[in-house]
Formats: sequence, C-alpha cells, structure tokens
Amino acid sequence: MTILGLAPSTAPITPAHFDIEKVIRPNILALHPYRCARDDYQEGILLDANENALGPSIPRSSNQIQQELSSTLDTLNRYPDPSHDEIKSRIASLRSLPGKDHVFLGVGSDEVIDLLMRICVVPANEKILITPPTYGMYSICAQVNDIGIVRCNLELDCSEGEGGEHGRFSLLIDNIKAAILADPSIKLIFLCSPGNPTGTLISLTAIKAILDYKPFKGIVVVDEAYIDFAGEGTSAVSLIKDYANLCVMQTLSKSFGLAAIRLGIALAQPPLIQVLTNTKAPYNISTPSAQLALAALSKEAVQNMRLKCQTLVESRKQLQKSLESLSALGVGDIIGGNDANFLMVPILNKESRLPDNARANAVYTELAENKGVVVRFRGKEAGCYGCLRITVGTAEENGMLIRQLQNALNDY
Repeated sequence: MTILGLAPSTAPITPAHFDIEKVIRPNILALHPYRCARDDYQEGILLDANENALGPSIPRSSNQIQQELSSTLDTLNRYPDPSHDEIKSRIASLRSLPGKDHVFLGVGSDEVIDLLMRICVVPANEKILITPPTYGMYSICAQVNDIGIVRCNLELDCSEGEGGEHGRFSLLIDNIKAAILADPSIKLIFLCSPGNPTGTLISLTAIKAILDYKPFKGIVVVDEAYIDFAGEGTSAVSLIKDYANLCVMQTLSKSFGLAAIRLGIALAQPPLIQVLTNTKAPYNISTPSAQLALAALSKEAVQNMRLKCQTLVESRKQLQKSLESLSALGVGDIIGGNDANFLMVPILNKESRLPDNARANAVYTELAENKGVVVRFRGKEAGCYGCLRITVGTAEENGMLIRQLQNALNDY
C-alpha cells in the first residue's frame, strides 16, 4: 500500500530492515484526508469555504483593542493562559449559559470533534452516527480514531418542500431510532444544524426527539457553526440546561469572521466540559488567537457581528433572486432551507432539465480556472447531485459571480 499524497519512489530505504508501512496503523494508511477548499484553489473571488465575506467583526477604530493586540507582542515568549476564563465567560454570557464551566475552547471545532470521539468511543468496538449529506470531518476523525460509522441519510426527497420538519434535508427520526436499536454500540450522534452542505436548520423538536429517546445512552452533538445566520430561537443551546446528553459546537470562524484564528467552542453541562478540559493538550489556544477572540467578544464587536449577519442574510435573498434569473440557462431552484451563509444550487442538463453532475463540474472548473470565481462542487454528496455550493459574498462579489456564471453556462 502506498502512502496517499506521496509520489512513489524507487530510491532505496535505509536502514533496509525498516518499512514505515508496517509501522503505521492500517486505518491511517487507508485514510483519504479531508480536502479543504484551499487545497483546490487559492486565488480569485473565493466563494467556496463559507467564510464571512464581510470580514472580522472586531472594530478597527478602537484604540483600546488595538493596544491590547499590540501588547500581545510583549508576551509571545510565554506560554498562553491554559484556561482562558474571560473568553469562556463572555461566550457563556453571549449564549445565555450559567457560566464558564459550560464552555470548552478548542483549536477549531475539529479539535472538539476529535476529542469527543477519543473520550467517548472505544476504538474498533464502538461507533458514531452521522446524517449525510454532512460535514466531512466527522468521518475523517472517526477513521483516524478507528471508529465505526453508521449513516442515516437526511430526507432527500422534496415532496414535502425544503427544510422544516419534514422537507428536504430534515431529520428522519424514525430511521435514527431504528439504527440505535439495531446497534447499541453507537455512542455519539452528530447533527449539523444548519447543515453543511445543506444550509438547512434541524428543528429543536427533532433534536429533542433524539435526546429523549431512552434506548440511546450516548451524546447528541449539534454542530452549529452557522447558527447566527439562522435567526433567533433556533439554537440547541437553549436545551443544554435540561439535557446532560447534549453537546453544542460553535465557532468564531463564520459569523464572527475569524476563520484564521481557529477557535472552536463546545457548550454543554459541566461534567462533559470538565472531561474535555482534562483530555485536551496543554496551551491549546495561542495567545494571539485568544486576544483576537476577546476583542471579537466585546460588546461593540458582537453588535458588529450581528449587523454583518443581517447584511449577509439580505444578500443571500438577493443572490437567490439573481440565481433564479439564470433558470433558462440551466440553474435549478435552490435546495435546502437557506439557513446559512451559502446556497446550494443544482446545475441542470440543457436537454433533460435534470441535475447534471458533468455539467456542474465543468461549470465549477471553468469558473475557477478561467473566470476568477471559486465555488464548491458538491455533486458527489448524498442528495446533492449536480449541485454547486456558493458562499454569499459581498455585493460586488455576488455580482461578478452572476456575470461569470452566466458566461460559463453559455460555454457549457
């Protein structure tokens, strides 16, 4: 077995008795790593990674914040605060939780995902449950940790509309309950809400149905990376006080516009938070990241964040109308609940008017390589055949996208 990503070599290996492939675990050798947006394209109008196109919410005019950030340079020779209690307290206040003992900080949500698997799921013996189409790192982390995966697709039919309790990309509760009964080794259930790539909110009623299901003895993990684009009263954080078997993940990457600092958040009752804290690596959050997080959680910055989210939601509506204007060229109706900062749109075959993976992939490639606009091809995901996922950009970026998409559709 060759090492994925490394070109084969005929050069002799020294010492001759060593073979790295016999040292590395088989599940790691077989791992296909997560392919992030920047692995494909790094230049152009980047509407492929669901970043906040309006930038960070930190007010650049604040002298106090600028002084605090500048002072970070004087402490870079020291290890960072291992607990970051002030950040946790601000997050607890923002999300209406009792205190910092309900908050854990990780290096992105990916560290939280990995830690949850490491502390809850016995390798080669127990499993997680995911609901495709969903965030790819759940599967990657499971394979790294030698954990089994049970897949229960979301509702892929649109006969009941888009999103909501029973529409496309809603949770099929009975299927999940059946999977739990069939396999008691399931320890974690990962629900992405709003989903990636679905852009669809999972209702609190559906989440409670799983939390209340007595045969399930594990933890329900609700990934809310995009929750600030979904409106008031939609977050599962409101359920934490009543459910010790709930963990909600959030991040500063999306609504706060701070993808570069890699700060993920777990919100849960104190026992789970303490176990995560006991297990994490020391000093996992760097001092520069912590200072930027504190600045982003100031009162003025939070107000900025909310205003930018409102702007992006309005831009999302306008972008949807603009995409609908390209219907004659083969842009299908937006699918999913439209609860995040991106849209999922099928590209249709010119003759059949059905979603077309080949055409969608050709348009995606043409946009990125010749038109200077990068979106994400998602046609290989369950229920997303022929689809492009498009991040909502600035007004100028959205306008350029529409013009270049029109040109690409005329060419293909």
